[in-house]
Amino acid sequence: MNSYQIHSADTAPETAKEPLTVLQAAFGFVPAAAGLMANSPALLSTFFSAFGHFRAGGTFGPEERQVLLLSNAVANGSEWAVAFHTLEALADGVEPAVIEALRRGDLPADPRMAALSALTRAFIDKRGRLDEADVAAFAAGGFTEEQLFEVITGVAISAMTNYTVNVVRPPLEAAVQPHAWTKGYSNGV
Repeated sequence: MNSYQIHSADTAPETAKEPLTVLQAAFGFVPAAAGLMANSPALLSTFFSAFGHFRAGGTFGPEERQVLLLSNAVANGSEWAVAFHTLEALADGVEPAVIEALRRGDLPADPRMAALSALTRAFIDKRGRLDEADVAAFAAGGFTEEQLFEVITGVAISAMTNYTVNVVRPPLEAAVQPHAWTKGYSNGV
């Protein structure tokens, strides 16, 4: 299945070069998911634009974004994405205990982060058909009605990344390797 090229800014189609150059500058490497998305400039452009709006125009802070994205990656069984978002979560200041709980598929002890993770997982598990208890638990965590819709953006962004790497199963980059994860994970890295 791994016959798809993981592009760099040098090998990508012309319309995909700019996003990969930006990511190279931000991370010091082109994340494999983005390099793979460059096989479809439409996918990469859509992802890059949506993530930009989610990050710059959204109300979630860096820690909350990473809890949402890591929860998605675990729910989707995306080994590459879990490892990548573990790296990013640590860089964005997410407490290691929160990260470990998420990687195990558990809810973190922090009530706000637990509410965000639970809603994110409910969206995936229930395919968006939330019930009143899901929404009430999210609100009890201190989130607004508008943020419920913002979670949809995070779920959509994660679907693009998670599905891309789940199809191809790229190797982990050197910076991501210490955070390797497999489904059924049970203890810290």
